[in-house]
Amino acid sequence: MTLPTIDASKLTKTLTTAPKPLLDPKQLDFGKNFTDHMLCIRFTEEHGWEAPEIKPYGPLQIDPAAFVLNYSVETFEGMKAYRAADGTVNLFRPSKNMQRLATSSQRIMLPEFDQDQFLECIKELVRTDDRFVPDEHGYSLYIRPNFIGTEPNLNLKYSREALLYVYLSPVGPYFPRTVRLLANTDEVRAWPGGVGNFKLGGNYAPALRPTMDVVKRGYDQILWLLGDDHYVTEVGTMNFFIFWIDESGAKELVTAPLDGIILPGVTRDSLLELARQWGEFKVSERKVTMPEVVRAINENRLLEAFGAGTACVVCSVSTILYNSTDYVVPVDPSNPDAVFGPVARRLRDELLDIQYAKKPL
Repeated sequence: MTLPTIDASKLTKTLTTAPKPLLDPKQLDFGKNFTDHMLCIRFTEEHGWEAPEIKPYGPLQIDPAAFVLNYSVETFEGMKAYRAADGTVNLFRPSKNMQRLATSSQRIMLPEFDQDQFLECIKELVRTDDRFVPDEHGYSLYIRPNFIGTEPNLNLKYSREALLYVYLSPVGPYFPRTVRLLANTDEVRAWPGGVGNFKLGGNYAPALRPTMDVVKRGYDQILWLLGDDHYVTEVGTMNFFIFWIDESGAKELVTAPLDGIILPGVTRDSLLELARQWGEFKVSERKVTMPEVVRAINENRLLEAFGAGTACVVCSVSTILYNSTDYVVPVDPSNPDAVFGPVARRLRDELLDIQYAKKPL
């Protein structure tokens, strides 16, 4: 017998009786405000996927012995909805997020799901709460799909029960300024043969303490290094880009390759596509070490550096602390007050134009 899969046509909806007031966009701290409703879809190995349900936002009921609470059987996604000038609401490359969620969930033995049908359910949730999508440019509705193992069982096998759930959060700019980084030579985010290329909750919790230590020292994020050669991997929870003049004298935009350590970011992929369409400089996915970065700074070859991800889109780097030395990273030499370097700003502006439907993808 074939078990039921997710079927968006069977989605039910129960609307809240206490709608939340809309906040002024300037009051939207990232990830602290949530909309009226959420989407829940339950799975059991015996019965398959239940009918999707949109219901008022609220606490989940979960057994204390659930896999997610004991063994971190959890993966999630981050995506956004944007309001265009004509009032329509658009998602940006959501199939990429569905693909990554499926890949991550397979790594921790969560059940397969129909990506297209799940996406249709998410779209209906966004339509239900579309009044929360901000009107202002640079603001958006953050969409957080979660996939967790819910079976109450301490046997370390796999969870035969699961829950897909999605909630929404109106958000503003994540980093409305340049960021200062501390290159961590003691701890690592991911390693060869690990799970750094999957979006698992268990990848994020171990980074909390070192990140808070960095903040106490006056920096914003960690520049994660790996190995004795200090291979530059990611910055905080973002992919990391360098724009420089390489040792052959050519301008190059470079980011770490998808080698099993790096998370395959949707923003990362989009920026690489845009830069390659320009055809104005080399665009590379290759390994770069921190000593190479320092040498480029000392030789005035480093032009700018920035992080990229769904939450921040693009944020320029102004300082990197490495081996007790603060290295100044150029942002925009023509404007000492600039928040973005020229390449970072151009990439960000073009990407936002696509996301807000000002230009085609």
